[in-house]
Amino acid sequence: MAVRSVLAAAVAGGCLLALRVPPPARRHRPSLAVVGAGVVLGFPLLTTLALRTSTTAHAAVVVGLLPLTTALLSALRVGARPSRTFWAAALAGAGAVVAFTVQQSGGALTAADGFLFAALLVCAAGYTEGGRLARLMPGWQVIGWALVLCLPVAVPLTAVALAYEPVHPGVHGVAGLLWLAVGSQFVGLVLWYRGMAAVGIPRASQLQLAQPLLTLVWSVLLLGERLTPAAPLTAAAVLVCIAVTQRARG
Repeated sequence: MAVRSVLAAAVAGGCLLALRVPPPARRHRPSLAVVGAGVVLGFPLLTTLALRTSTTAHAAVVVGLLPLTTALLSALRVGARPSRTFWAAALAGAGAVVAFTVQQSGGALTAADGFLFAALLVCAAGYTEGGRLARLMPGWQVIGWALVLCLPVAVPLTAVALAYEPVHPGVHGVAGLLWLAVGSQFVGLVLWYRGMAAVGIPRASQLQLAQPLLTLVWSVLLLGERLTPAAPLTAAAVLVCIAVTQRARG
């Protein structure tokens, strides 16, 4: 987690320097700190701690509830007022994803649920603040500055992590780490915040309902796992809910 944050910050910082982007205004720095604490550090760290005692399927409940939580926080923070149709579809979509993932993991509660709940809140806060800032500055600068601001924390964490658990990287490991750092931690969030600025935080957040199901599809294609009969039914229900949230009036 810390290593990929440092690598992503190096890429983002290089882009900021190369394009001579001025430092963010002081009034934006608290919001950037929330983005960094929630998206760059908090969510990856808390979910990693949760996965020490929980399954991936159980942790996927967080992703299922994240869109709804983000929409709720955006209503409180930026005054977004989606319609009742939107909220009904958002609740139905979250319910479908959570029911499916809980069924996949056996439905048992674990000690990791505290970490997962905290991860849910900090990531939703980071998405909300980032989406709000993306209306005031380019989305790539939002995540870029957030990554740079996290360096004073990420660098010591990286040093401790490497000392505690020495790394013996192979080709696949290095490729995976670079993808997580550049693709997931930087480029992916650049596109995410740009989309939030374009269509609004509540509507954009609901697109993430598809993430757990897309993860299952990739697990079939790349890892040879098999889908249960409930997967296509859940996918169809979620796609309908996403379509309704995108068409609902604000």
